[in-house]
Amino acid sequence: MNKPRCILITGASGAIGGALARAYAAPGVTLILHGRNQMLLDALVLECKQQGANVQTYAFDLRDTAQLRQWAKQISAEMPLDLVIANAGMNIDIGAQGEGEPWEATEALLDLNVRAVLAMIEAVLPTMRARRSGQIALVSSLAAYFGLPVTPSYCASKAAIKAYGEALRGWLEPEGIRVSVIMPGYVESPMCRDMPGPKPFLVSPERAAMLIQNGLKKNKARISFPFPLNLGTWFLAVLPAGISSRIVRWAGYRG
Repeated sequence: MNKPRCILITGASGAIGGALARAYAAPGVTLILHGRNQMLLDALVLECKQQGANVQTYAFDLRDTAQLRQWAKQISAEMPLDLVIANAGMNIDIGAQGEGEPWEATEALLDLNVRAVLAMIEAVLPTMRARRSGQIALVSSLAAYFGLPVTPSYCASKAAIKAYGEALRGWLEPEGIRVSVIMPGYVESPMCRDMPGPKPFLVSPERAAMLIQNGLKKNKARISFPFPLNLGTWFLAVLPAGISSRIVRWAGYRG
């Protein structure tokens, strides 16, 4: 399978997005990077350019879906996107005392984690379908398998992206468009550190990027890691829900 030469990554100023940008940066590669932290984005650009990549950066609010769709359509029209990685996301939790997730925060999370992803993919698909080529990677989470009581909205959003990506793959595969759902466990990052509960089998961003890159190269439908946590969360999804809930509480995820 040919190496992607034109790659769009959202959430590039985050841990996984930044590691992916560095992993793909090479001479002849164009990186289109979107991130919220301009300082981290600027530093990432320097690294990627030193590796020979051509880099474009953007930093608008992805929750503005009108602007997002216009931007994605314009980028698609100007250059053939070989790979689109929808990685941007946020997390919230129920609070230290279990007081619950504020509605404003839940709404913002769903707008970014779900609505923005669907809007961007819808905008880039017409040119991919016309070319009958391209690859889409949607960053979900192992939390999509079974909802954790400490982060209900986050789990719901990642379950939505998992189902969406699986459906896209079935729809678009006959047209030559490859779709993969990425399901990481805990990846070292500020967002990960802010999440309540234990964080078993913590993975470095660089390790995560390598696993994702290898999985995309092989056109895997689901890229989930690390293995022990992947297996455990998969079992939570197939066991009776009452048993899974007790296991989750025993593991330290209590509301």
